Amino acid sequence: MDAELTLQEADMEGSWTLLSWMASCLMVFGGSLPYVPQYQEIQRRSSSEGFSTMVCLVLLIANILRVFFWIGKQFELTLLLQSVVMIITMFTMLHLCCNVQNTNRVSTKQHRLSDLDFHNFWKWSAFEDYLLFCFGFTILCAVITLLLLDSALFVEALGSLAVIFEAMLGLPQLVQNFNNHSTKGMSVKMVLLWTAGDVFKTTYFVMNESPVQFWICGSIQILIDVVILLQVLFYNEDTRPKLG
Repeated sequence: MDAELTLQEADMEGSWTLLSWMASCLMVFGGSLPYVPQYQEIQRRSSSEGFSTMVCLVLLIANILRVFFWIGKQFELTLLLQSVVMIITMFTMLHLCCNVQNTNRVSTKQHRLSDLDFHNFWKWSAFEDYLLFCFGFTILCAVITLLLLDSALFVEALGSLAVIFEAMLGLPQLVQNFNNHSTKGMSVKMVLLWTAGDVFKTTYFVMNESPVQFWICGSIQILIDVVILLQVLFYNEDTRPKLG
């Protein structure tokens, strides 16, 4: 009897380990999956107008800050790896957007980081400018973190700042949809995957007792996702009442 119980416990422990490993893999790579349909949509339309590249800015800042937060407060390695994968994903999206914009550009006017024009911030023509900006931001964060790493208040503030930015990831897309009075060019699949991923990761944060900043961030993201989905319904010409 004892042997059978021990075998059952071993099987349960093995199953739980497998599920835990699968959940960790989903956490690491799942955040990047929503951008696959958006990437395909941009390629199909040969236009990035429906996608707000400010989403990339928000996520790059959030995940760079999260990397430095991990240095000060070493939470799950899974979340650190998730940030690295997300940074790579955002650079991939920006690279595609730059290629498409430069291919379709009628004017010879090029917007560059070196122009120091605030109105054209994050609307640069060259992918290298986005890399340079993020490199400079990373160096700045590294210097400040090294100077204040012994301060628990600074480390917690860094974590809070990271999750505040991450919580706002859908906000630029929401604002762009509102300004355009349209969701054309935005992948609805991306937003649906955002919503599913945010629900999953918020549950993951709560179950794994991650820092409180993480699950608060997840809850705010779910709310923004829902509003964007409502925009899809409102701006869809097929569902709006026809006049005349």
